[in-house]
Amino acid sequence: MKIAFQFQCVTWKLEKALACIPYDQFEISEEVHEQVALVRSQLRRATERYGSMNSRMISFALAESMDKEVDQVQEGNKLTKSGHIEKSASINHEVTERLDTVSGCNGSKSHSTDQVTSESNEVDGSKKNNLASRNTEDLKKSDAPSIPDDFLCPISLELMRDPVIVATGQTYERSYIQRWIDTGNVTCPKTQQKLEHLTLTPNYVLRSLITQWCAKHINEQPTGLANGRIKKSDGTFRDVTGDIAAIQALVRKLSSQSVEERKTAVSEIRSLSKRSTDNRMLIAEAGAIPVLVNLLTAEDVSIQENAVTAILNLSIYENNKGLIMLAGAIPSIVQILRAGSVEARENAAATLFSLSLGDENKIIIGASGAIPALVELLENGSPRGKKDAATALFNLCIYQGNKGRAVRAGIIPALLKMLTDSRNSMADEALTILSILASNKDAKVAIVKASTIPVLIDLLRTGQPRNKENAAAILLSVCKREPENLACISRLGAVISLIDLAKSGTERAKRKATSLLEQFRKLKQL
Repeated sequence: MKIAFQFQCVTWKLEKALACIPYDQFEISEEVHEQVALVRSQLRRATERYGSMNSRMISFALAESMDKEVDQVQEGNKLTKSGHIEKSASINHEVTERLDTVSGCNGSKSHSTDQVTSESNEVDGSKKNNLASRNTEDLKKSDAPSIPDDFLCPISLELMRDPVIVATGQTYERSYIQRWIDTGNVTCPKTQQKLEHLTLTPNYVLRSLITQWCAKHINEQPTGLANGRIKKSDGTFRDVTGDIAAIQALVRKLSSQSVEERKTAVSEIRSLSKRSTDNRMLIAEAGAIPVLVNLLTAEDVSIQENAVTAILNLSIYENNKGLIMLAGAIPSIVQILRAGSVEARENAAATLFSLSLGDENKIIIGASGAIPALVELLENGSPRGKKDAATALFNLCIYQGNKGRAVRAGIIPALLKMLTDSRNSMADEALTILSILASNKDAKVAIVKASTIPVLIDLLRTGQPRNKENAAAILLSVCKREPENLACISRLGAVISLIDLAKSGTERAKRKATSLLEQFRKLKQL
């Protein structure tokens, strides 16, 4: 127990230390930011798993170990000459400072035993109540069922929802192992063996066991539906037993042998899913999502269009996003994006945008081959299709691992074309996506290679305030640690426009312009 508690202390200290680092003051890449965030989340989960940690208790434990260190130093000094006692005093003072620092970090400084005693005696009723409630919470946590180790992802230490098997036979949560692979790793995190291939195979058996365990041990209430009634925003309940029966009948027809029955049913499901959140909830509860996913591969064009649009409508309800992902919808949606009708492609892109609002989904969608299909739609789609593709690409490229995929898919030339085409009304979208991509190393190279810099400088002079802001942000990212790019921008006459922007631009534009001008000054000093 003592060793376990010491590990908990270390875990707690590491999480607090990582939280206190002023990352903005250092030139740290987004990849490192993501890795640190992952480590912090693991440390927090580990702490929560063993119960909440009392900061005073940890401070006491740490202080106790340091007191022993002081005692050891003092004992040693008894055996040394008087000339060494001054050194002991300095060490003692240093350890005392360390104790003060630890205590200060945890919200209290204890300079003497009397002071600590008086502080403990001054706990009022409200503090006692807080302590009691905290103890109650800890008891509730201890009553929570212990999750079997086989159900936890070795990377995140979380309960797996979409377990997949890698080449070594180990199982991980799909989004976490995909992130591991996206960062260039080709080994199994658990065994450190080299992965012979990067295929992720769904572990259906384990997923079924986890689902059964959750149904038995975790009282999850994903919807506001109970006993045929839905709770309304004003706290009252609405009886929906009639709606449930009607929707269940429609869902059964989705699997009918008759093509006409399937057509009618999927069309009605599409219409119902558009009308209200309650309908989206009831349709999902009736088990429609897996059936609709199967219909995405239907040969009939109208069935395919209505199925993908129904899934788009259902995805608006947050709880349905996970169900759609678990039903394996992404490969079929990507296929529609590549080869579907105009309407189906538009709604497929919009569905990917809706699903990508979840961070884990960004990783899975990016690895599915969706990005090249979205870039193609951005270049050659209908006006609405281009808008849907742009919003989906922007959201997906927030995840660092997807930026390289977008660059390799040819997104930079496509965005440049949007910026230079006078008939195109999507300059805002193009600049926004470029500003997200510009921090990526490959994107920087592609931006320079595509002769995008002169276009951005021209926008500094003639663009709308928002466009000027994004142009300055992109130029700043492109020039970061790239003196050649900085010199190129200077030669193209960007300085005057940046000076004007630093005076009269938006707040963000002023910051970006000022940073660029500061880099110009440093370049001249070299």
